[in-house]
Parts: sequence; C-alpha cells; structure tokens
Amino acid sequence: MNNKLILATLGLCALTTASFAQGTGSEGYFEIYNGTSDNVVVGFYTNDGDGWSANWLSQELNPDENATAEFSNVSGYCDQHISVGWLGKNGSEVMDDPISIDICASSNVYLEDNEIYFD
Repeated sequence: MNNKLILATLGLCALTTASFAQGTGSEGYFEIYNGTSDNVVVGFYTNDGDGWSANWLSQELNPDENATAEFSNVSGYCDQHISVGWLGKNGSEVMDDPISIDICASSNVYLEDNEIYFD
C-alpha cells in the first residue's frame, strides 16, 4: 500500500441519474465513474512514485455505476499516476496505460471506452 496515500474507504453505488461530486480531492474524496457501454472495472490503482497501491475497489464497477474514493493524504503529495484494470476474458485483469492526475484537485475520474479523464 502506498504510504503517502492511505485508503480510508471505498464504496460503490449505482449511478441512476447524472450526478456530480460536491467536493474535491482536496476534501479527501473523489468520484470514479464507469461511463463505458459494456466494460467492467475490476481494479483502480494509484502510484506517487513509491510503487502501485493495492486495489482501491472492493467490488467490480459495472457500466453506469460510480464509486466514491475516500483517502487521507498525510504528506500533501497530490501528483499521482492512476491505472485502471478492466475485466478481461476468463476473468483476467487487463490494465490500461497509467495517466497522471492531481488527486487533490480532482472531483471526478471518468472511465470511458477509449479514454480516461478527470476534472
């Protein structure tokens, strides 16, 4: 587990209407949205340069679902890399290329069919 970014909790809830996070990573949480048409997210990982974290997800994130990621940023280190694991054939995990993110300034992370972006 990444010692600079400590995972506090992570919950999944169905996305029934278009909703947006009311806070930002600077308040200790952000939303992860699976906006794909038929891909299942099985892993969400962060890396601040000290190695990849454990999987933040406790359950799969199906299309049109979102998860709230809560964390404690003890050191103030906001620049992270994230990588997403998708459900592959035979239950395998297929990793996306990592992207850079300012986790403290992000409110939402959007996982789309051919793109991952945040605001």
